[in-house]
Order: sequence, then structure tokens, then C-alpha cells
Amino acid sequence: MALWRGSAYAGFLALAVGCVFLLEPELPGSALRSLWSSLCLGPAPAPPGPVSPEGRLAAAWDALIVRPVRRWRRVAVGVNACVDVVLSGVKLLQALGLSPGNGKDHSILHSRNDLEEAFIHFMGKGAAAERFFSDKETFHDIAQVASEFPGAQHYVGGNAALIGQKFAANSDLKVLLCGPVGPKLHELLDDNVFVPPESLQEVDEFHLILEYQAGEEWGQLKAPHANRFIFSHDLSNGAMNMLEVFVSSLEEFQPDLVVLSGLHMMEGQSKELQRKRLLEVVASISDIPTGIPVHLELASMTDRELMSSIVHQQVFPAVTSLGLNEQELLFLTQSASGPHSSLSSWNGVPDVGMVSDILFWILKEHGRSKSRASDLTRIHFHTLVYHILATVDGHWTNQLAAVAAGARVAGTQACATETIDTSRVSLRAPQEFTTSHSEAGSRIVLNPNKPVVEWHREGISFHFTPVLVCKDPIRTVGLGDAISAEGLFYSEVHSHY
Repeated sequence: MALWRGSAYAGFLALAVGCVFLLEPELPGSALRSLWSSLCLGPAPAPPGPVSPEGRLAAAWDALIVRPVRRWRRVAVGVNACVDVVLSGVKLLQALGLSPGNGKDHSILHSRNDLEEAFIHFMGKGAAAERFFSDKETFHDIAQVASEFPGAQHYVGGNAALIGQKFAANSDLKVLLCGPVGPKLHELLDDNVFVPPESLQEVDEFHLILEYQAGEEWGQLKAPHANRFIFSHDLSNGAMNMLEVFVSSLEEFQPDLVVLSGLHMMEGQSKELQRKRLLEVVASISDIPTGIPVHLELASMTDRELMSSIVHQQVFPAVTSLGLNEQELLFLTQSASGPHSSLSSWNGVPDVGMVSDILFWILKEHGRSKSRASDLTRIHFHTLVYHILATVDGHWTNQLAAVAAGARVAGTQACATETIDTSRVSLRAPQEFTTSHSEAGSRIVLNPNKPVVEWHREGISFHFTPVLVCKDPIRTVGLGDAISAEGLFYSEVHSHY
């Protein structure tokens, strides 16, 4: 009987300690272990910890991601904004009576047939792309079908509006957005986003976002990755109509960070208008008071001459920071005859050493140095499975937190979760890589416990981190903008800017 009572007491005590675990989860582990030991119940069970590579990596990120000492207070963002109509690409093309044929890229779409060929071309690669649709009437017909299609969703669109929306999620930041804002977009914007009256217009600009999932099939076609194909007939953003409104609003708003995007929208304009507008862009950036960093967000382009002009006609030296993905980086080096420019496309995951070489070349050839009057000191590169933040030494701090935060938001936003859900993401970054192919680079082996890898090359620092890729993404649109905004949010610029 005594033996039974002793076992019962021990059971009740174990149950009580279990309740303490449950009801006081914040109690220090040492206190719980001490309590357990004092009851003579043997060694305390170890608290559960993340064991998967994804879990270890997410926990390591959380420890690294800290707010900078000097934080942005007022961020001005411009100049492209629209309403994104998001729906299944395959279902829309079927609704338009189109059937899968041969894929073919078109730099500008002139017809429904061009749309079908370009969509198939990029869906087959699992690559993102954005194109201008030249025929106004045909586009409006397609847009009406898309907007009314069952399951079609309307979101804030345009790089500037998306970046502004991401910044506005932080209540201690004031955000100014300049762009063509119609009634639907104004309704969708966060209350924390201020739009000057000069930016408001009677009609919205619509962009159609045709999404597809990894493994989705259409005829003989099978998508290797989830992604999207974007197209529009957008004249307001194409002419960057809000540029002057944007710059004139800065004096009153007094931002400490400016984010500019929308240059890619000029592809539908004539060469003469492009050249004229680029000169006006450079003049407008020059009017921004010295000491305010300017971040330029690039986007999908096909016009090599326009990209070359952006690189060479003083746009790069006029901005402080760049944000871009693997398609834009390769197109940039092809257009400006940079490293690895003979590569026609990436073969699967972009090679880290090649990406690093191109980033190094941009900052060495067009970035700030003792012999060059350039403001460019930072590039945030993102691709599906990893990100790299490259900075000229002496100008930025908190890079570990910035690159980790950008990668973390890629996983949470794609999966539509508040925090990383390790059951819904996977670590797909290369386990080993070389940091350069142009010179003798270092050999890096990935360690999920130390997810940010740092290396240096001639006064330029590189911070690399893998991405925890969402297995079944809810929405892929705007990921690049969220990544850039989050990276900037955690970045700190030195006060000598």
C-alpha cells in the first residue's frame, strides 16, 4: 500500500510540474530544472528545440535580426502604383479561348496570341516576367474578363505602392506615396500611407498578374516553379507622370529615405521620350537634398538600350542603393557588357560566384570610390533560394540583420504566415559554393546554425543568406518589393551621406 502511495505522490508531483510548464512557459528553464530536481524526480527533460535545418536556420535568423541604432522615421516612395488583378494564368487564357502552343518571348505584346506565347515561354522556365501590352482596346477587353473572373483578387500593385505598403506596416514610420492613385487603389492602401492630392486620379491603372503553381500543367507544359507573368497597358506609369509631383513633395515631407521605382515602365515609350525622361530622372534625383539616401528598385526589362542608359547615363551614380533579382542582374550585365554577359540565361539556381562577380563589378565600375563621384554603395540581390547584400565598406551597418530580415520575409509572405512555419518551407540553397569565378574565391559550406555568410573583396563586403522557400506559396507577387523594403528597414546608413 505504501509503495502504491509513493508512486501516486510522485505521479501527482510530476503532474503539478507539468502544469507549471504549461501555465508559466516564460519561467526560466533553470528554475524549472531546480524544482524538478528538488522533488527527487530525476533529471529534467530537455526543452524541445528545433532539430530540422529549417528550424535551426529560422531560430538563428531571429537571434540575428535586430533593429538598427539609427532608424528611418519618414520614407518617401514613388513613382509607380496600380491595382494588381491576380488570378490563375492558365484559367484566364482558357477563358480567352487560347490553347497551349509553342512558347516564344515577346519584348512587347501586341495581341492575344503574343500573350499566350510569352506566358508559355516563361511558365516553362518557372521565371517571372513583366511585359507591356501595346493594344489599348484588346488589353481593356482582357482586363475586364480578368477582373470579373471567379476567384480574381484585387491588390495594391506597382513597386512603389507595394514598398510603401510594406513600410507602412511599421506604425512608427511615416510613409509618403506618389504615383497614379485611382479610387480602388486608394481604398486598398494602408491608412498610414499619405498620398498627396496631386497624385490622385479618377481612373485606376490595372496590371494583370497571371500566376501558376509549381508542377502545374497546361497541355504538354509543366511549370518547374511557382511564379507569375505580369502585363499591362499602363500609360501613366509608363511616362512616369508623377515624378515631378514626387520630387516637389519631398521638401514639405522631409524624408530621411527616398525609394524610387518604375523606370522599367518606360519600355513602352519611344526611344526619344526614354532618353528625355531619363535625363529628367537624373535631374530630379539631383534635386533631392544631399545626405538623403535614394534606393532604386529595378524590375523585369527587355530593352537593352534602356537598361544600358540607366546604368551609364548617370542614374546609377545618382542613387545610393539598388534592389534587383536574378533576371534583372543578368540582363543588366548583358546590356552593359559586364562579367558573365555571354551567359544567355541562368541554368537553374543562379551560381553564387557569378552573381557575386556581377555585384562586385557594378559597385567597382559604377559605385562610390576615391576617384569617382558616385553615391552608389549598396546592392540587395534576391533570388528564390538565397539573397546577397553587397556594400561598399564604411557606408552601411547592420547588414547581417538586413539580409536575414529580407530572407525571412520572403518565407513568411509567400506562405502568408506571421512567422516562419518550418513545416511549410524548405531549405534549397546550394550546400556549398564558391564566392567568385573571376578570381580565386573562397569555398563556403552552408551551416544552418550560422545562416549569414560574410566575405570581402577589395573594399566591398558581401553578406549571403539562404531563403526558406515556401513549398506551396499563397501569393508570389510583390515578394521582391517586400524583401527590399524589409532589408532597407533594418539597414543603417552612416551619417556622412
